[in-house]
Amino acid sequence: MKDVVMTAEHTLEKLGLTAAELTGGSLEVRSPIDGRVLARVHETPVADMDAVFARATAAFKAWRTVPAPRRGELIRLLGEELRAAKEDLGALVSWEAGKITSEGLGEVQEMIDICDFALGLSRQLYGLTIASERPGHRMMETWHPAGPVGVISAFNFPVAVWSWNAALALVCGDPVIWKPSEKTPLTAMACQKIFEKAVARFGDAPEGLLQLLIGGADLGKALVASEAVPIISATGSTRMGRAVAPIVAQRFGKCILELGGNNAMIVGPSADLEMAVRAIVFSAVGTAGQRCTSLRRLIVHNSIRADLVARLKKAYAGLPIGDPLAEGTLVGPLVDEASGQAMEAALKAAEAEGGTVFGGKRVTDGVPEGGVYMQPAIVEMPGQTEIVKTETFAPILYVMGYDGFDEALEMQNDVPQGLSSCVFTLNMREAEQFLSPAGSDCGIANVNIGPSGAEIGGAFGGEKETGGGRESGSDAWKGYMRRQTNTVNYSAELPLAQGVKFDI
Repeated sequence: MKDVVMTAEHTLEKLGLTAAELTGGSLEVRSPIDGRVLARVHETPVADMDAVFARATAAFKAWRTVPAPRRGELIRLLGEELRAAKEDLGALVSWEAGKITSEGLGEVQEMIDICDFALGLSRQLYGLTIASERPGHRMMETWHPAGPVGVISAFNFPVAVWSWNAALALVCGDPVIWKPSEKTPLTAMACQKIFEKAVARFGDAPEGLLQLLIGGADLGKALVASEAVPIISATGSTRMGRAVAPIVAQRFGKCILELGGNNAMIVGPSADLEMAVRAIVFSAVGTAGQRCTSLRRLIVHNSIRADLVARLKKAYAGLPIGDPLAEGTLVGPLVDEASGQAMEAALKAAEAEGGTVFGGKRVTDGVPEGGVYMQPAIVEMPGQTEIVKTETFAPILYVMGYDGFDEALEMQNDVPQGLSSCVFTLNMREAEQFLSPAGSDCGIANVNIGPSGAEIGGAFGGEKETGGGRESGSDAWKGYMRRQTNTVNYSAELPLAQGVKFDI
């Protein structure tokens, strides 16, 4: 295995982080690869939060008046800086979050892609012209910057999800206050350094466009409660969303929530099984099952169930598990010991509810000591029991059978979460029904492709306990702006709408 600490230190130095920033602090940052300490960083004092909000408010007053295409130029420069730092930042994602090398690099590529998207968007913040019922009047709808945006991100996508929010917020005219996961502050600190390079090249950006909050729940609570931050975008567990949403709602702020997922794939009797197996394995074990879009439930037609499960067991038996920095590894570590214990507890509960477990054991041979490495598990279940309806952030795939397609759809939708979903079928009726109003109830619904690995061009998010928020592509930008309806009277008369008469 490579020397994680020495190589990480070299990369952190290349990304502009100094020894003073990485030592002497109270927040210990450990690599999931082997549990070794990568840094001890300084936490943001809660007492500094008023100053953070003041800087963000001042930055907003200046940034909102900058033409949107000019704001897009800053994001173009950020994209260039990310391209230059891709190898180093991708490696840091792997060290800090435990992702395999290609996934770490892919996450940075996702950041670059959203910068390209946001650059184009900066010239397309379109409103509407609306027909007025009153003669000599013009009615229109415009969009304006909304104010500072608070971004709370999770460990599993430590930089990409932040960039979805930040790139859009900044071109929309909003400064960003970012609270990354306490498990992955180093990648956030590196992103701030990269952003500062872009700002220096930009030349006239106000101070405080991006501020970092490094630390725990007290900082998050202060951010969520502040009336200086009209928009909160929070990615994490449903439990976290239940805490955040009422606080923001009480002060009439806006929430963009991207919470838990319990994603299913329906495999019909006409499906291309070879293609389905490839999609299942990536979706279920990629990122060691630690994606909100990871495949967790496999709903298979009973006529092909035994065949598909046999193929999956063969594929799972050959999965390379170990050091994510090593060439050929496909399954890296879980983020920490608590995640390993949660996986073991879920498998025990599944067995108690009638499940048969394949895999799911701890791996100690051939992997770095100190990390939490688990065999991905296939669990054949007699039905959709309580544990199946509960999201466990680990590589567990529950397999259930069905006879009729309506039964499969009902099972697919009968969970609290509603993020991502898919069907593998060559039957046009099944495919179209799956995408219809009577089909999947998720925010993402795919045909002949897995539930994981979304492109930035589409709006990302889900329904029910997933929170209803949308990030990234399509018209998700509207969540970072305020809508205004305008009417201009260019006549010499003053008619009222709906024919109301009020003469004085």
